[in-house]
Amino acid sequence: MDLIDRVLELSRYGYFCSQILAILTLETLGEENPGLVKALGGLNGGVGFSGGCCGCMTGGACVLSLFTGKGEDTGYEHPGHKGAMKEFTDWFTENMLAEYGGTDCEDITRGNPAKRVEYCPQIIAETYAKCMELLSERGLI
Repeated sequence: MDLIDRVLELSRYGYFCSQILAILTLETLGEENPGLVKALGGLNGGVGFSGGCCGCMTGGACVLSLFTGKGEDTGYEHPGHKGAMKEFTDWFTENMLAEYGGTDCEDITRGNPAKRVEYCPQIIAETYAKCMELLSERGLI
């Protein structure tokens, strides 16, 4: 099954952008974490379906941080954490501005929730691929 087909399958199960990014990442790791998938549901639809910042941007940042962020009291973030975040957010912003005029769900869907079906699967797949590229470049996957 290719990436778009998997994104569409997860969409049919009722998952949205950030959750799909989490599931794809967990599948890459060979892991399951329903709590993480549930938590990332709060980012869907532009943070709580408010139409704000696209869940692919926030979810993608979470995917990167899963590998690069600080996770223990005595631990440290990966030295490439901030660079990966900047590279990702710059990429996302540049692409969404060029294609849709903004990074908010409202911008991308032009206020029409039905556009999610048309636009979001490709955005999810591209976001996941970019995250995996950034992690691979840093030797983290």
